[in-house]
Amino acid sequence: MDATAILSNVKQAGSRSLGAPLILIMMLAMVIIPLPPFALDTFFTFNIALSLVVLLVVVYTHKPLEFSVFPSLLLVATLLRLALNVASTRVVLLEGHQGGDAAGKVIEAFGSFVIGGNYAVGLVVFAILVIINFVVVTKGAGRVSEVSARFTLDAMPGKQMAIDADLNAGLISQDEARERREEVSKEADFYGAMDGASKFVRGDAVAGILILVINIVGGLAIGMAQHDLDFSTAMRYYALLTIGDGLVAQIPSLLLSVSAAIIVTQVSSKQDMGEQVVSQLLANPRSLAIAAGVLGLMGVIPGMPNLAFLSLAAMAGGGAWLIHRNRSKAAQHSQLVEPAAEQPAEQKELTWEDVQPVDIIGLEVGYRLIPLVDRNQGGELMNRIKGVRKKLSQELGFLVQPVHIRDNLDLGPTTYRISLHGVPIGEAEIHPDRDLAINPGRVFGTLQGIETRDPAFGLEAVWIDPAQRDHAQTLGYTVVDASTVVATHLSEILQSHAHELIGHEEVQQLLDVLARNAPKLVEDLVPGTLSLGLLLKILQNLLEEQIPIRDIRTIAETLAEHAPKSQDPVALTAAVRVALSRSIVQQLVGPVEEIPVVVLDPNLEQILQHTLQPSEEGGVGFEPGLAEQLQQALAETARQQEMAGQQSILLVAAAIRPWMARFARHSVPGMRVLSYNEIPDNRKIKVVATVGKPGLEKE
Repeated sequence: MDATAILSNVKQAGSRSLGAPLILIMMLAMVIIPLPPFALDTFFTFNIALSLVVLLVVVYTHKPLEFSVFPSLLLVATLLRLALNVASTRVVLLEGHQGGDAAGKVIEAFGSFVIGGNYAVGLVVFAILVIINFVVVTKGAGRVSEVSARFTLDAMPGKQMAIDADLNAGLISQDEARERREEVSKEADFYGAMDGASKFVRGDAVAGILILVINIVGGLAIGMAQHDLDFSTAMRYYALLTIGDGLVAQIPSLLLSVSAAIIVTQVSSKQDMGEQVVSQLLANPRSLAIAAGVLGLMGVIPGMPNLAFLSLAAMAGGGAWLIHRNRSKAAQHSQLVEPAAEQPAEQKELTWEDVQPVDIIGLEVGYRLIPLVDRNQGGELMNRIKGVRKKLSQELGFLVQPVHIRDNLDLGPTTYRISLHGVPIGEAEIHPDRDLAINPGRVFGTLQGIETRDPAFGLEAVWIDPAQRDHAQTLGYTVVDASTVVATHLSEILQSHAHELIGHEEVQQLLDVLARNAPKLVEDLVPGTLSLGLLLKILQNLLEEQIPIRDIRTIAETLAEHAPKSQDPVALTAAVRVALSRSIVQQLVGPVEEIPVVVLDPNLEQILQHTLQPSEEGGVGFEPGLAEQLQQALAETARQQEMAGQQSILLVAAAIRPWMARFARHSVPGMRVLSYNEIPDNRKIKVVATVGKPGLEKE
């Protein structure tokens, strides 16, 4: 890259990109070039201002990741302070024999005003600041950073699995999942960087002590040997300047150490630190009232500073009274005024409006679960259900109807029930004040809680206290809250019963959308070639076999081609399946070239072809013993395929595929059935098992 390109990139990046390089060049200049006292004053003032700004930014930060540049900024500030120490040391040793403001007004002010011109007091104050910084703040912050980094890294797999669970349940989109994964990764990087950055501050404190000792010893030697000063005069000049220099460096160092301690001990919240202190420390007036009583008792003891104790007791008592009064007013204001008794209305004649239709999708909750669906009480279930509907509508290809939510006093307090067309189809009990830790199959420990099973998939799970969430994720559990449990269960039920959710109205809406881009196709298809009811039956057949109808154009074109020859919904569904074969196989096995399949023994397949009718009304005269053997063999095959981590796919002749699909759907739910003509030309098959009349035979 030439110089012109570099200058062009710098110009495009803007002046903000030059800040860090300029600071680094400035630090290098301070180490090499002797600085005049005025420049030292400017840089020392800038160093103090920078430390104050960093501290205030940390205090007003809601969560640590909002200030993710802090570890790098901490390193730059530490290097800036050390470069200032080098520059000030040079000036003190060269010009210290003149005394006063030889090293600048800032160092003089800290040496004369802050410690009263007494270098013995200055040494004590400096030692106390170093002890506070090194022993208390920096050591504690370093330990917190180390522990936080370790636990954050241990919890990463569990957090990633929780994000995948929310994504699969439709609670979040792909973009939201990507953002949450990046946030988890940034959190781990941040605490790891803070673990190392705390060592910078600790080393800076040690360097401050060494620089102080070296400056005093070197100043005495230079003052007495080169400038013929007596010991007391040299000690007064160089000690005051050195201590002033050390205090100017230690105060910003202490501020940055406090900033590091605050940011690593801060809990992510919607409130900044000040708001959290006020809302949590002063939330209960009882603590202030008791403190006021204790201070009052101490204030009346003879010999105690009565004015100070009694004044603080009065302030604490007044604060407790004000908080109690404000809470009482808020409680009275929140109470609803009872409405006046309404006059009994005249009974109206019944109309069809009084006959309420059955809800297509219903969710009933017990009274203790009402806060989950009430937005005023912070409930998130409504938004999660909207996410489920959006995800399923995009995947299935039609708009899923709204979910009608109501409370039901006949249910248990923590029980919910999911119904389709007014018929209960799923019910479970949850604990709204706990999280559900789901065992995905491999965990590294046990948890204390209420053992149960995940309502959606039947996996082993434990209801745990929210405080155990990070520990459970560290052990490999997938942890979700109660709202996510309900939303995931609803998503699974709606996906498995998608064919019951589509009706004439939804089919007409699909045709209206298709007509915007292919009006002639829709005009020729319905009602010219197919009736709306027959098209609905075909789409229901596809959804029942878990085939999305997103590609409605391909479905319509296939039906327009085959419907003039046959009006049989089974035959038309088979034709559509062949047209959608690439998407069906892609959904089952992904982009692999070789498809692992299970086939029937040729003799068994021939028996089935002769026994079953090619239409949907088949199975007359089918031997019950053969059906039982076939079911056991298919179940064993599906189990072995699941253990091998592969999708169970049964490949049969086209004539018996509809019957075998219904048989497998009721007998072996995890198995999918394809016909030979549904294998795309660009895919190969690999026979992994053969199901015969005696049982399962491996090939």
